[in-house]
Amino acid sequence: MNTYEAKQAARKARYEARAGQAAQQSGAVASQASRMADAIPMGQPILVGHYSEGRDRRYRERISRGFEQSVDLQKKAEHYARKAAAVGKGGISSDDPAAIEKLQAKLASLQAIQETMKAINAILRRHAKAGADAQVAALVDSGLTYAERARELVTPDYMNRIGFAPFQLQNNNANIHRIMARIKELQRAAERTETEQAGDGYTYREDPQENRAMFLFDGKPAKETRDVLKRCGFRWSPTRSAWVRQLTGNAQWAAKDVIRHLDALNQA
Repeated sequence: MNTYEAKQAARKARYEARAGQAAQQSGAVASQASRMADAIPMGQPILVGHYSEGRDRRYRERISRGFEQSVDLQKKAEHYARKAAAVGKGGISSDDPAAIEKLQAKLASLQAIQETMKAINAILRRHAKAGADAQVAALVDSGLTYAERARELVTPDYMNRIGFAPFQLQNNNANIHRIMARIKELQRAAERTETEQAGDGYTYREDPQENRAMFLFDGKPAKETRDVLKRCGFRWSPTRSAWVRQLTGNAQWAAKDVIRHLDALNQA
């Protein structure tokens, strides 16, 4: 497990802990509200005009608020449970030190799928005149698929197409090119060196190890500056005490806009 994967595991554990805590609180609050409700005799109405009316109404309102709070806490538990389940499911992150290797493995898999789809379509074309049974047999003999799947591939779709439709090859090919572009970008990023540029009241830094571009300020920047940072994709990171975004070519261009803004303010 590398450092990124360890952080992801810790993040998942935090969400799971929050979900468990909220669920426990929800159960405790619901139990308390139930005990309070049990103290009211079955069918006992509020005695309007009686000296106990105000106290009784407040007591019942506390019960109602307790059940409402229990529901809210349960929703909170479900929210964190969903977040925990989603950790690591968002694809390969550029922050992962092993991202290039993982993307290369995914690329190889997609390329193999592309070649398999093309080979299957070629077999289907070669045996088109022999009929569906001959096509199935040829597919199975090729070792590219199994009998049940081969039978599905020779069954025409709603447009009377068999095999893999052109859009399936096009979509897979597009994913291949997208991943190739990501690999090249990450390889370029890996070759970057740490840079730092000091300005009046701020420091701009590029940290390839952290995969972050960041602005550090002597104090809290003015609202106008904060708005520019946000507009350019930078977000405040309490752990780094800096305004950061992922280090990409777009981030470098955005940083130039922020620097121009900061320098213009200092010259005003």
